[in-house]
Amino acid sequence: MEKKEKFKKKTKDDFTQEAYMGIRRMFFLNEIIPGQKISYGDLAKRLEMSTTPVIQALKRLEFQGLVRHEPNRGYYTENISLKEIIEIYEFRELIEVSLLPKTISSINKKGMKILKKALDNHLDAVRDIYLKERLLKDMEFHLVLAELSGCAIQIKTLKSLFDLLYLKYRGNILFVTPMDTVDAEHIKLYDYIAKKNSADAIRILKQHISNVKDHAVISIKRMNEEKNIKRV
Repeated sequence: MEKKEKFKKKTKDDFTQEAYMGIRRMFFLNEIIPGQKISYGDLAKRLEMSTTPVIQALKRLEFQGLVRHEPNRGYYTENISLKEIIEIYEFRELIEVSLLPKTISSINKKGMKILKKALDNHLDAVRDIYLKERLLKDMEFHLVLAELSGCAIQIKTLKSLFDLLYLKYRGNILFVTPMDTVDAEHIKLYDYIAKKNSADAIRILKQHISNVKDHAVISIKRMNEEKNIKRV
């Protein structure tokens, strides 16, 4: 018998993707924060690879709006923007609410099981001070709900919005809505979908996204006020 082929060598694209996912992980774990100067040499050491794929990954992140490049100075993470936060949540609401009736009209038993699993994963997530796991499971619940509509373009756009929210902004800034409130709204949303009650499902989804946005805005305003006090 012929020997099995050896593992293929990684291509440039493979290394770039690996660097991209590694840097994304650092964003999510708050190892890279808003307004920070990024040393691609330091990132390369942490990721144990050369600087070339790291620079290519940073260019990709620049296109997504997560970092910016300043000539002769290097890469920086974008600063926190209250205006951007509001726009992201408003756009999220437009997309998610528009997809919800399509999800409800087409969802079957298999779809309900998938959605229930996503809901349970969110409710069971570890509730530590930084809320990393709950952030991830919250995003997964909303993406599963959207994906069940089968609308690929809107889903892709929604994923990009979540990237901006959960990678660019720290979780302990965004996820400040009381946990019991979030849990209750997710459970109600699931129940209304199970009953094919589009009107109430849309109402609770709008209420949920609006609540999260309002709490995030309050948190960022408070943080900006504290910074201004320290400067005086």
